[in-house]
Amino acid sequence: MKMLLVRKFRVLILMVFLVACTMHIMIDLLPRLERRGTEGRPGCSCPPPAAAPPRAAPRWPSKHTLRILQDFSAEPGSNLSSQSREAAERAAGGGGGGAGGGGAAAAERTRRLIAPGAPRPPPPAAAAPLAALFQHPLYRAALPPLADGDLLFNVNSDIRFNPRAAEQPEWQNEDNEEFLPTGETSIDSYPNWLKFHIGINRYELYSRHNPAIEALLQDLVSQKITSVAMKSGGTQLKLIMTFQNYGQALFKPMKQTREQETPPDFFYFSDYERHNAEIAAFHLDRILDFRRVPPVAGRLVNMTREIRDVTRDKKLWRTFFISPANNICFYGECSYYCSTEHALCGKPDQIEGSLAAFLPDLSLAKRKTWRNPWRRSYHKRKKAEWEVDPDYCEEVKQTPPYDSGTRILDIMDMTVFDFLMGNMDRHHYETFEKFGNETFIIHLDNGRGFGKYSHDELSILVPLNQCCRIRKSTYLRLQLLAKEEYKLSLLMKESLLKDKIAPILYQPHLEAMDRRLRIVLKAVSDCIEKDGYDNVVENDFNTDVNTVTTER
Repeated sequence: MKMLLVRKFRVLILMVFLVACTMHIMIDLLPRLERRGTEGRPGCSCPPPAAAPPRAAPRWPSKHTLRILQDFSAEPGSNLSSQSREAAERAAGGGGGGAGGGGAAAAERTRRLIAPGAPRPPPPAAAAPLAALFQHPLYRAALPPLADGDLLFNVNSDIRFNPRAAEQPEWQNEDNEEFLPTGETSIDSYPNWLKFHIGINRYELYSRHNPAIEALLQDLVSQKITSVAMKSGGTQLKLIMTFQNYGQALFKPMKQTREQETPPDFFYFSDYERHNAEIAAFHLDRILDFRRVPPVAGRLVNMTREIRDVTRDKKLWRTFFISPANNICFYGECSYYCSTEHALCGKPDQIEGSLAAFLPDLSLAKRKTWRNPWRRSYHKRKKAEWEVDPDYCEEVKQTPPYDSGTRILDIMDMTVFDFLMGNMDRHHYETFEKFGNETFIIHLDNGRGFGKYSHDELSILVPLNQCCRIRKSTYLRLQLLAKEEYKLSLLMKESLLKDKIAPILYQPHLEAMDRRLRIVLKAVSDCIEKDGYDNVVENDFNTDVNTVTTER
């Protein structure tokens, strides 16, 4: 009796299994049978459809693809929703002979189905904010026509770019070749650092769309380093690096991590010089459309192979040592932070740093150094005159070269630039001697910017508050960068991502720039309310900016 019950139970299980398999097969075949029925095959009781061009029956994606479709349906750019299989079939089949527009929509939905095994297509890419910014009319205004006197170097002259002029014997190549920017050879054959030098003019260090600048940034991170020496002068360690193509750059090694702020008890003149501040300053200068900072890029340097093994500076070489953690370290010689306690250590021998392209040698293009009228006292207790005299600007405006020309407006540009970075260390500035007083200020040495994101140093804005003058082009660009679609922090973030050692700035630093930009605009607004628009905003456009489309 017991065996009989066991046998009956087994038969019952087998029958259930067979029924389940049969139902599975029927469910799988049912859609195909329905489609065959709708095509007017013999034996079908339904009327034949109207004549129409033959079209292939839609193939159903696999279960794996359906899961991908469910993910894709959540994308903002997708018009698919999670549907049942039958609802999707009705949509693909046109729902019983709708209008031609409905059929086209169904075909479009069918084309959106992803083939089995295919990767999910990315959502439609929005226009990059940085590219949109550089297409704005404010960033397409033309410079005045350039005469021969407006160029730092004339490529048709016989000025010789000879490495020996810099008294650097390591610059000379084996064939004793000279770089001659004359009509004898194509300018395309020059190294990118030389193209950068040739492009300098009275109004800018480089033009907006100069391809040599991007190529030069790439050279700074890829060219072989052939020689290293300590830079004389300055308070902190900086290295001069020479490349295989005879170009040179100033290397500032990493001293702080991205998230570290300047200690509150540090004076501005004893603050660290940050490598990432130099990189960010170059990108900010370009977004502000000043183009007065030489190209700067970040690079990961091998301290053993690319510094110690190639330096001829014995003073630098002697400072290399191995730390207790087995990392390569060195400290060089300088006024601040050049000791074993402040050594620069790699991991184990790799160190980050910024590389700023050199300007033309002084023997070829002399530069004049000017004392900043709003220079700080660089003293622990004393204050500068501008800090105690609210009418100090009136005195400055009566003193050459600030009594005529655009120099006072250049100072205001530099003030805005420094305030956005939080840079208090602007004691001097330089200009190219050839262009006299009618030229731009070169924004050099920005390493003490981006030190504090939680504090806005309002004293940096004193020149703007005292003088109440600003270029119209600068004012309009600042207003543009305060808009949501051209938000300064987002543009900086996008631009800095191009650097090899990105991210460059800690997010709070980016947010601080937006906050400081609003403070600048408020200061200008207060000046306009006090003195009137025409007395504050200097019109530097030759024509209506909205009609200018010429590019340089």
